[in-house]
Amino acid sequence: MGDGVTAKSGGSQLEPTMKGWLFKWTNYLKGYQRRWFVLQNGHLSYYRNQAEMAHTCRGSISLQGALIYTVDACTFVISNGGTQTFHIKASSEVERQSWVTALELAKAKAIRNMESEEDDVEAEESGISEEPDVVRKLENSLKELQICGELLGKHWKNLAKPLSEIESTSDPDVLNNKVKEVCERATLFRISSNAMINSCADYLKTAHTHGHKLVKMLQHEREQRQRLQEMVETLAEQHSKLERAANAHAHRAVSGSEAEEEDENDFFDAVSDGGQNSSVNDHFTLDIRTRTGVRRNSSDSSSETEETQETQQVVVVTGGKHSTNPPKSDASNSDTTVATSNQINKAGRRQRRMRIPDKPNYPLNLWSIMKNCIGKDLSKIPMPVNFNEPLSMLQRLTEDYEYADILDKAAKCTDPCEQLAYVAAYTISSYATTSNRTGKPFNPLLGETYECDRTDDLGWRCFSEQVSHHPPIVAQYCEGAEWHCWQEFTMTSKFRGKYLQIIPLGSAQAEFLKSGNKYSWRKVTTTVHNIIVGKLWVDQHGDMEITGKGSAVGINCQLKYIPYSYFTRDSQRRVKGVVMDNGNVKWVINGTWDDQVEIAPVTGNTGTPSNPIYQTGNPILAWKRRDAPKDSEKFYNFTLLAAQLNEPEDGVPPTDSRLRPDQRLMEEGRWDDANKEKIRIEEKQRTVRRQREAEAEKAASEGRPFTPYKPLWFEQKTQEGSDIITHIYKQTYWTSKEEKRWADCPDIF
Repeated sequence: MGDGVTAKSGGSQLEPTMKGWLFKWTNYLKGYQRRWFVLQNGHLSYYRNQAEMAHTCRGSISLQGALIYTVDACTFVISNGGTQTFHIKASSEVERQSWVTALELAKAKAIRNMESEEDDVEAEESGISEEPDVVRKLENSLKELQICGELLGKHWKNLAKPLSEIESTSDPDVLNNKVKEVCERATLFRISSNAMINSCADYLKTAHTHGHKLVKMLQHEREQRQRLQEMVETLAEQHSKLERAANAHAHRAVSGSEAEEEDENDFFDAVSDGGQNSSVNDHFTLDIRTRTGVRRNSSDSSSETEETQETQQVVVVTGGKHSTNPPKSDASNSDTTVATSNQINKAGRRQRRMRIPDKPNYPLNLWSIMKNCIGKDLSKIPMPVNFNEPLSMLQRLTEDYEYADILDKAAKCTDPCEQLAYVAAYTISSYATTSNRTGKPFNPLLGETYECDRTDDLGWRCFSEQVSHHPPIVAQYCEGAEWHCWQEFTMTSKFRGKYLQIIPLGSAQAEFLKSGNKYSWRKVTTTVHNIIVGKLWVDQHGDMEITGKGSAVGINCQLKYIPYSYFTRDSQRRVKGVVMDNGNVKWVINGTWDDQVEIAPVTGNTGTPSNPIYQTGNPILAWKRRDAPKDSEKFYNFTLLAAQLNEPEDGVPPTDSRLRPDQRLMEEGRWDDANKEKIRIEEKQRTVRRQREAEAEKAASEGRPFTPYKPLWFEQKTQEGSDIITHIYKQTYWTSKEEKRWADCPDIF
């Protein structure tokens, strides 16, 4: 299989254990260094030599969700889209091909194992019997057969070429070289053949052993589905009645409970006693007490309470008391008025629309769709537009800059710690619209773009491109007068019946032009609850670290998005955090991701190392959410900016999201036509992908290089100061727009 490469098979031929010498890029001083690589259990690890395998691993990367692509005849790259990227060079094209093939197989196996584990958890939670394991095993075997069949065909084409060339040559030297090439490629063909044989044997064995059970299971599944459908419909009807009754009861009882409720709020706003009853979800708890009073804004109540305290301090402990508080039904209203058309159309500026057409009420057989979604990645399921909102993911990500004025304030800060505190408030503000936006954005097509030029009124312009389809990746670049921001966004998602969880991948970065300070961060997990029964509500949870780079090295911010809990009287949707300079806390951050954020400088510490008590200066309101349009619930709960994102505009390229027909038809309320267009567009995309794959196979069989798909406005490069591969903006889009140069744009709609 090539010098120093070995492969052996386990129970499944789809994950061979490969070991061998390859060359790994280290840095610009040392270049490529020879390392011993081992592929096993869905991970690629490397060592300086074989002896190190017993005690020291120099590095390892998980293949689950990794990008694997070829650079040239001998070089390939593996990247997890985050902190790890391996640049690897083989000694020959055949060796590179054998490793890439094994890596792709191991990646497919790792993904199936992950899905099987999650399905096992779901089955255990739901009390499902063991029979579905048989079906899952058969499905996995079929997938293995399909992959093996594709590999078998590919390696046969590669083998057939030198065989035919042997027949047509009589030169001994050429003949010897071709014989060696045939032997190498025959080895790959033999491995694929063995994999096919073993997969067929596994499938037949499982089918013969459990075939009679499958017939019984099918009948049982039909009966269960019918009962479950009836139960869901009954539950939905009962829930609606209970909700109406509860609302009526709450309306009658509210006048008699206001005084008591206010007393309870005062009590539970007191500072806990050092965190004796700590929560496993908290890394730390921040309780702010100020001399001038604490303003408490909970979205569960429109009342504001103020308390006077002797001191002004922030307590950082390891936990806090928790009591009960129901989930918020909608977002808090801010006292900041929304911009009007008169405010944004001065000095001849473009007059933008204030809303979009109302959302129509279309009936949908939810069960027929849901039964095919449970446990699957939503990016692989054709969903009707009924679940969408008339915006693409490119446009939805542009909403991150709705409160970009916070970055303008940050740019004026001379203290990098204070600047980072404002950056933290900005990252929190990007979640404001998610509190009551439950519609799914359109998945962008490969090559789809979106521009948003708001330089005239908001002071920034943004450009995004869908740079990859598998996995789906959006590259985005935004520039203000004193700052630039960019991000590479991808995600994984799982629908578990009761809730939908979205785990973002990739990173975002901000750079301030005057100081040169740079900051990077990753987004937290979003969960949509009550998918089947009840009112949908959204929660953000997890830890976010914002790291300083460049001249801001050593400065970082730790934010904790506290998940909703039934066992707390604290306001929900809380975010707490600190800004640190080489481990020393300089600023504290406290607020909610759907309403407002306050930041305060630390002036002293009167506590202990294990239980520090930080004295702070006057808190600064770093961000306050603006009111949505009064009737926004009629048009998908859009903010004013969201309503303007899909407004038609002249001069944009043919790949712009505003020209996407299914999305436009949905906005206009023509959902039946939108669904038809959505199917047509997605099938067109699949056809182009199949053509590209066929061209790649043909090039491989002919022994010539094939240029894979490349984005038009971004290019893959190594991040400065790291080995992470990411998509970097080429700085050519706005010039092309001025020149109306769109000839290279693909035909995607």
